[in-house]
Amino acid sequence: MSKQRFTSVWDAIEDTPEEAENMKLRSVLMTALKNHLTRTGMSQTQAAKLFGVTQPRVSDLMRGKINLFGLDALVNMAAAAGLHIEMRVLEAA
Repeated sequence: MSKQRFTSVWDAIEDTPEEAENMKLRSVLMTALKNHLTRTGMSQTQAAKLFGVTQPRVSDLMRGKINLFGLDALVNMAAAAGLHIEMRVLEAA
């Protein structure tokens, strides 16, 4: 049995590098949103109204159901929350 090393859990479990990168970005955005909602003490109902989604959708976010969210939706929620998103693109090592 070989002992492969990965830089990210997503690199280990996703089928392609493209899917792994997408999941990395989604997980960063979800974590930022969850932290923001927790830090501000905003209820799920308030967050749903702010984001223009349903309360169960915010519950999915808070429970980390990453497969239910695309990058577009997460970027829109972050912007609605007043979060600033920066992205860096680097050459693969």
